[in-house]
Amino acid sequence: MSSPISFYDNLAPLYHLVYQDWGQSLQSQSAALAAIIRAHWGDSIQTILDVSCGIGTQAIGLAGLGYTVTGSDLSPRAIERAVAESRRHHAEISFSVCDMRNAYAHHQQQFDVVISCDNSITHLLSDDEIKSALEQIYLCTRRGGGCLLTVRDYDKEERGTGLVKPYGTRASGDSRYIVFQVWDFTGDIYDLAMYFVEDDGKSELTQAHVFRARYYAISPNRLLRLLEDAGFTRVQRLDAGFYQPVLIGTRSG
Repeated sequence: MSSPISFYDNLAPLYHLVYQDWGQSLQSQSAALAAIIRAHWGDSIQTILDVSCGIGTQAIGLAGLGYTVTGSDLSPRAIERAVAESRRHHAEISFSVCDMRNAYAHHQQQFDVVISCDNSITHLLSDDEIKSALEQIYLCTRRGGGCLLTVRDYDKEERGTGLVKPYGTRASGDSRYIVFQVWDFTGDIYDLAMYFVEDDGKSELTQAHVFRARYYAISPNRLLRLLEDAGFTRVQRLDAGFYQPVLIGTRSG
C-alpha cells in the first residue's frame, strides 16, 4: 500500500477529475465554506490556513472571495500543481509542503480559521494520530477562531470487501475517463483503490490509472470528541450546506 504522499503525488495530475466540474467546485465549495465561517465566527475572519490543500480546491476559491489564504499539504506534487492553478486563477496564496501533524511547528503562526477538507484527516490511521494533528491545528488557531473539517459519514458506509464506489465519466482533453473506487475493509481501516480508466476514443485497448491509499473509517461523533480532547469548544456537526458532513470547533478566548 502506497503512502499518502505517494498517493497524492501520483494522483495530482488527475485530481480535478474527482469532480464533475472542478472549476465549478472551486466556486461552490468556497461559497459554502464562507457561509459556514461567517455564521459561526463572524464577518471579521480574514486569515485561513488549509492544512490539506491538495491542488487548491478550497484554498483558491476562498482566496477569490477575499480571504488571505495559506495552504500546505504533505504531497510535493500536489503543491506544485496548487501553485500553478493559483497562478492560473490569479489567486495570491502562500503554499508549502507540510504534514498536518507538524502544522504549527511548520507555520509558526496563528490564523482565524484552520480547515481540512475532502476527508483528508482520515488518512491518519488512529485516534492518537488524529489527535496529534488536531492539537497542531489548535495551536495554529487564534483565540476566538475555529477549526473546520469535512469528512465522510462513515456511520452510513457499508463495511466489507470489493465495495465499488462509482464517480461516473469525466472528459479531459481528447480522452474520456471512467472513475470509480474499490474499498476493502479490515475492521475500521480500509484499503482504497482509485481507478481512472482512460479512453482516447481511438485505441481498442484502454489505459487504467490506479492509485492506492489507506483510510480510517472513523465515526464523525468520535472525531468531535477528539476535537474536544485537542482543546476546541462548541464542537458540532453540520449536515447542511456542504457535500460532506462539516465538523467545527472554536478555540475559546
